[in-house]
Amino acid sequence: MTRRDILPPGIVGHNRTMVTPHYAVMPPDGILESRLPGFTRTKIRFHTSPAMGANFAQALLEIDADGGTPVPLQDGLEHFFYLLEGEAAVVADGQAQRLDAGGYAYVAAGKSYSIQAVGGPVRAIWIKRPYVPAQGITPRASFFGHRSQVPRVNKHTRGRNWQALLGEADLSMDMEINILSFEPGNYFPFVETHIMQHGLYMLEGQGLYLLGREWHECWAGDFIWMGAYVPQQFYATGWGETAYLLYKDVNRDVTF
Repeated sequence: MTRRDILPPGIVGHNRTMVTPHYAVMPPDGILESRLPGFTRTKIRFHTSPAMGANFAQALLEIDADGGTPVPLQDGLEHFFYLLEGEAAVVADGQAQRLDAGGYAYVAAGKSYSIQAVGGPVRAIWIKRPYVPAQGITPRASFFGHRSQVPRVNKHTRGRNWQALLGEADLSMDMEINILSFEPGNYFPFVETHIMQHGLYMLEGQGLYLLGREWHECWAGDFIWMGAYVPQQFYATGWGETAYLLYKDVNRDVTF
């Protein structure tokens, strides 16, 4: 028997991916790269978009050294960048700042943005969506922040913390982006069912996510999209703390 006659393991295509009209679980293995005009030396791996049923788009940016956006871009949308690895020079509406892992930038709708890797490769989460204005509410300006500077607030049970990167109950924002952290064995005390959509990126650790009536095991690097009214609950497993970055749409009335 020659080497060419031996089938590699896993040829049947074992995977944890699940895509439904109401939610999706996407490990990083099968998310193919894209490239976009305006970005150089950059791979974009889209996690979700309106094509899936989401009201936002989310992607993983993999920017090689000295890659990124050579000139500022502007598309009328609001944008959020969260640095996972490396160091990047980010410009939001003319404000420039260098971000390292845990740093983030919010770019107000209609304002220009740019992101470029500094010194080495960068991995970043990119979220974008149309801003929904509210009568009598002034939209918030672009700003920067860092995970290490956002208070960890305990809610409901011990060992479970929130970090509100864009603030909470701020009616100028039509979305929230939070980091939720769990000690091993911690969990939501109830099953949530609500109107908000979610985009969830696993930052650290592992756990079990209930979506509808099915449990899905997830690890760091996985992405989950949750549509409106999907029953959901999380249980942290593993030996260390688990944390994920969570998008949700908030503070706006229903549309007809």
